Amino acid sequence: MSSSTITQLRRHDYTPSRAARELGLKRGEFDLAVHLGQIRTVPDEGGGGRRVTRAEIDRVRSVGGFPDSLRQRVRLVSTTEGAEVMDIPVGRFTRLARLGLFSPVRFYLNRYRAVVWLYLADELEEFTTVEENTPLLTARRMPVGLRDMLDEGVDLRARNWRGRHRGFLLRLAEDPWESAGALAAFLDPVQIAEFVPDPYERSHLGRFRPGPPAHGAPGSPAAHLIEKIMTADDPAEIAWLRTELARALEDARRFRPAPRPAARQTPSAPPPEEPAPREPSRGLLGRLRRRSA
Repeated sequence: MSSSTITQLRRHDYTPSRAARELGLKRGEFDLAVHLGQIRTVPDEGGGGRRVTRAEIDRVRSVGGFPDSLRQRVRLVSTTEGAEVMDIPVGRFTRLARLGLFSPVRFYLNRYRAVVWLYLADELEEFTTVEENTPLLTARRMPVGLRDMLDEGVDLRARNWRGRHRGFLLRLAEDPWESAGALAAFLDPVQIAEFVPDPYERSHLGRFRPGPPAHGAPGSPAAHLIEKIMTADDPAEIAWLRTELARALEDARRFRPAPRPAARQTPSAPPPEEPAPREPSRGLLGRLRRRSA
């Protein structure tokens, strides 16, 4: 694509910061809307990141209740705020979240390096409107099966967050290698080394493997905690990831094999030289031949 064509296209789309202003969103709200698939982005043909088309801006604006409805769909609440939204005690909210009955969409570490999970207020409100969920919100005690899970230490918040984040990365993937990298992002590097033994293929896969959300200096306790949240630890989750990664790698190999160093060319040996013609003997035989001539 020529530079003039790229320039023409850019006149009809926007950078994320400009798109957020056009939609009346804070940048964090805009990023979350993209993460949730509510705003579609396209790759910048010039290599400058992702952009939003004019048509997409118009589509989002045309949804009823804009912009308040859009802001409501990306409203995040913490545990305390979420309990208020659902009109239940904080302790009950935490237990329901640990059981995976609703999923966090983001998290951060507070100053004590404790994980603070954030939820969509819209999803929590919807949970309260489902009749089957009423006993979970109002009964004095949890059902026996759920109590047993809590007693065993079940906490599905990190796993559910990984599932949502994986969906976001896969939506952004533009080719099979990027899809494979999105899946590999949730596996421990040791497991990837076992699963992808070819060093050139593993190195190529690593180029498309997104890192965990940045938080703190690399190697710091905070960074280690973020890595732990990012990495699958449940056997069933790991098995699923390995199966999906195997399929993605098959597609990626067919799409474009991993690059390898060019084979070294060893110079071939020169052809053997033909022996030079022998000069006539200058001995007795030569003198006899000259006499007979």
